[in-house]
Amino acid sequence: MPAEQMDIFASKKALAAPLLSVQGLTKRYGARIGCADVSFDLYPGEVMGIVGESGSGKSTLLSCLAGHMAPDAGSVVFQTAAGPRDTVRMSEPERRMLARTDWAFVHQNPRDGLRMGVSAGGNVGERLMAVGARHYGGIREKATDWLGRVEIAADRIDDRPSQFSGGMQQRLQIARNLVTGPRLVFMDEPTGGLDVSVQARLLDLLRGLVRQMGLSAIIVTHDLAVVRLLADRLMVMKGGQVVEQGLTDQVLDDPQHGYTQLLVSSVLQV
Repeated sequence: MPAEQMDIFASKKALAAPLLSVQGLTKRYGARIGCADVSFDLYPGEVMGIVGESGSGKSTLLSCLAGHMAPDAGSVVFQTAAGPRDTVRMSEPERRMLARTDWAFVHQNPRDGLRMGVSAGGNVGERLMAVGARHYGGIREKATDWLGRVEIAADRIDDRPSQFSGGMQQRLQIARNLVTGPRLVFMDEPTGGLDVSVQARLLDLLRGLVRQMGLSAIIVTHDLAVVRLLADRLMVMKGGQVVEQGLTDQVLDDPQHGYTQLLVSSVLQV
């Protein structure tokens, strides 16, 4: 890992409070552990990747972080405009408001994150209306701009997502999520199920938007190429436990844990 990048992260920690601080997050399914005692800090403008084989606990962890699932123990403290708040102990209406404003969630299957019966422009516009936008012309103008930013032609603004390819649906879901400038984006296998060429195009798009907007993000994926391209830091999970974490290139180029070594050498099917 270049010394300059290490200096960047040292500066972030010295100058800024964590945007998200996770302590002892634990989720059980009866006798089975979903995730156990997970702790980390995420700083503004930082992207964290979470990898592991199927059943490793990465999706459970993401669901607990995003408020989709209640953990059995631990805290998820987010730096809101009013100060740090433990989102685990927020009321449901407060979490819903957070999900409409400061947070966004990109699903693996775009159909889970889109209104399939509403036009492309309407999908983007709904997110704007959720944060108070009311002027139809302004909403449509901003929706058109964002469709262009995710490489969807302006003349498709009135088409429904069902008329789009899978890659276009995913790009539309990204536009819907990012149009309001959230401070933290959760991504669940954002390139999963797409053809290799479509994946490459989407990754280029995501990398550009993350850097341009200075987004903080947490990305769950089985694809190490995705985290190498997008993530500043990496957590490796196995059996609900974090077995290794550090700067992405450092972990992938010099893995210390035996399980990480197997992942990197592609011995395991993830």
